[in-house]
Amino acid sequence: MKHKVLIVEDELLLRMMAVDLVEDAGFEAFEAGNALEALVILETTPGIRILFTDIDMPGSMDGLMLAAAARDKWPPIQIIVVSGKQKPSAGDMPDRSVFFVKPYDIKKVTDQLHQMAA
Repeated sequence: MKHKVLIVEDELLLRMMAVDLVEDAGFEAFEAGNALEALVILETTPGIRILFTDIDMPGSMDGLMLAAAARDKWPPIQIIVVSGKQKPSAGDMPDRSVFFVKPYDIKKVTDQLHQMAA
């Protein structure tokens, strides 16, 4: 059974690239274009193990807020946060989450996904 990864990215091309990365790494990918869509998917899709979210998104909730909400409601979830515009401090990141600067290194993200799924 493949581990489930939810990718949250508002830019369609970047989301498609992230889906390809996740699927090429052997995971089942789910995708959302913003934090509210992501919360609906988390609520209705059991077994999502990893949240892969961009920080900068339209709407009332950015990726860091989404990551914090996911950590509170689904404590076991693993979290990868990415951004090309900002670098959050350790205090801004939820517990047990990892940050990558965009454009991220595909091998490093793939290795991180496998480590989180282990």
